[in-house]
Amino acid sequence: MTSPAINPAAPVINRVPEVTINFWLIKLMAVTMGETAADYLAVNLGLGLTVTSLIMTGILVMALVLQFAQKRYVPWAYWLAVVLISVVGTLVSDNLVDNFGVRLETTTIGFSIVLATTFMAWYASERTLSIHTIVTTRREIFYWLAILFTFSLGTAAGDLVAERFEIGYLTTGLIFGGVIALITLGYYVLGLNSILAFWLAYILTRPLGASFGDLLSQPVEYGGLGFGTTFTSLAFLGCIIALVLYMTVRKSSDEADAMLLETD
Repeated sequence: MTSPAINPAAPVINRVPEVTINFWLIKLMAVTMGETAADYLAVNLGLGLTVTSLIMTGILVMALVLQFAQKRYVPWAYWLAVVLISVVGTLVSDNLVDNFGVRLETTTIGFSIVLATTFMAWYASERTLSIHTIVTTRREIFYWLAILFTFSLGTAAGDLVAERFEIGYLTTGLIFGGVIALITLGYYVLGLNSILAFWLAYILTRPLGASFGDLLSQPVEYGGLGFGTTFTSLAFLGCIIALVLYMTVRKSSDEADAMLLETD
């Protein structure tokens, strides 16, 4: 299968954001909220995993329809999809473990294989895994599939380390944070491939954020700080909204400046 031809005369508009410090900040908060929001909906509201999963999957589908309709990067549409896919990715992993009795070791290995298969199919089709060229619908489909599986894998891996290995949320977060630091060092100092470094860091920010989300929200007797899922989810949601508003204003300002330069 070959990549669809891109008209060289047409403007090439990437549909996902540039990787900046704001990108990583909001992504980390989104994955943290995804963990606590899934727990809030399923446990605190008493909806249960099955009903919560069906509702959130339906909302995610609508959000992705909005995202695909933009044909370009629009901060509110993109980050709405990320937050929702974070919740759904968490629920997919939780359903397999809690409802179907699949071991965390199995889900971690299984999602690793599914994610690797997605990357192989993406590369076979497009000859690149770069997020800087998400300029066609097919590439965007591969992109969002990879994002979903990174969240599910990160959830399973984080739970495996924190709960099955019984080392606690804080220690788990520090471990994954340390691995991300090593990847960053490898990229900036040792010349680690940028695409590999990005996707490794993207996967690992999920268990990092989830561990600190659980640390903040879980009761003290379970190793948390006892802030609860409601407070934790709302706090991170507020931060996400503030950052998205800032990014929207900044993007509009940059586009206006670009238009002025073109008219000069």
